[in-house]
Amino acid sequence: MKKLFGTDGMRGEAGSFPLDPATIRTIGASLARHLGKGRAPFVVIGRDTRESGEWIEQALVAGLQQAGAESKSAGVITTPGVAFLARSLPADAGVVISASHNAYRDNGIKIFSPSGRKLDAQTERLIESDIFAQREALVSEENGRQPEHALDPAEGQNLRSRYLDFLANEIAVDLTLSKLHLVLDCANGAASELAPKLFERLGATVTTINNRPDGRNINLGCGSLHTEALQAEVIKQQADLGVAFDGDADRALFVDAHGSLVNGDGSLWVLARRLQVRNELTHDQVVATVMSNIGLEIAFKSVGIDLVRADVGDKYVLEELERLGASLGGEQSGHIIFPRLSLAGDGLITALNILRAMTEAAEPLHELTAGFQAFPQLLVNVQVKTKPPFAEIAAIQRVAHEVEKRLGSQGRLLLRYSGTEPLARIMIEGESQEKIAKDAAALAEVIQQTLGV
Repeated sequence: MKKLFGTDGMRGEAGSFPLDPATIRTIGASLARHLGKGRAPFVVIGRDTRESGEWIEQALVAGLQQAGAESKSAGVITTPGVAFLARSLPADAGVVISASHNAYRDNGIKIFSPSGRKLDAQTERLIESDIFAQREALVSEENGRQPEHALDPAEGQNLRSRYLDFLANEIAVDLTLSKLHLVLDCANGAASELAPKLFERLGATVTTINNRPDGRNINLGCGSLHTEALQAEVIKQQADLGVAFDGDADRALFVDAHGSLVNGDGSLWVLARRLQVRNELTHDQVVATVMSNIGLEIAFKSVGIDLVRADVGDKYVLEELERLGASLGGEQSGHIIFPRLSLAGDGLITALNILRAMTEAAEPLHELTAGFQAFPQLLVNVQVKTKPPFAEIAAIQRVAHEVEKRLGSQGRLLLRYSGTEPLARIMIEGESQEKIAKDAAALAEVIQQTLGV
């Protein structure tokens, strides 16, 4: 059976299987049955700003109601906002309709449990089984997109206000930003309304860009994937900080007052050092992924912090955080998790904690990041016919061992296959860009000779 749910929910082109109206109704009905188990479950729903979001939500609600579930809509809200509502209302589940950083034609369905964790794999498989069991009937069903259930704007506003109050009154308690000028890039996404309201409420001077969503401009040349406009605006405004969100605002990247980009590795450095000084960094451990720069690992080691690496994906970061009992984890892409505050990565919570670090230390971000120096990093993709374990290919192993020997403790090699494409991925970090480029070329050549198309 084909797997529909990935590490970040179900995602694809809106209108095509499995994100066609009939299948979405099946998803809603299946979710309700597996949650309810003889009673009427309650589900809270939110979406980002894609033009397909509202009809997908209406189809989902139709399926939920068909199986006896009750639901409330938060309207346009961030992914972690739905996770918060699922936990605080409480609901039996929170459903987010979003494709995160993807272009507007795509959309997705992500489901959270009442704890704020993503839905367990067992329930995901049960929903997939229901989809495929009914697939033949769904193919012939009329897939019209006419709205079936009116969504209540007042209800959505109340739920968004509840999340905003949580951020302002609990996460940002005693945090005053009256002396700071911020530039926010909302990616024409879910943070477009919430982010300016939050930081203005805390007293900051706020300049906002890319906060006029039209259903099709989400992530388009803006947000955390394209920070050039934000960097220029921070310089133009002589602002203290720039914040770039992605479409569903579960991650954030930052721009310091000099216009330099600070990615998730830089954020982990700043946040970990603050927690360490306050004796709040449990076991002096930080969880990152295999993609985090070796410069972060070396910087952490110099101050007595152990960097623990997980597989790529905030799901795996959270699993490792819970296994270790650690207090901070995240990804280079800007997903940061504070498990004591939220089990979902939240770009607004990350921004509040970066601002707290700046205000407590009375230092700008470029000074707080000074102890971390990223090493040159190179990523190379090679198209392959098959994906056997690299350890089984003697020629690849020989060259890889030679590269690792040259890198020593001041570099790192990671070989892995793409999970979705026929590609071998080579990632090399080291002190010299010229040397790692030469090593990457040697590895790419041997992979092309042994596995290439």
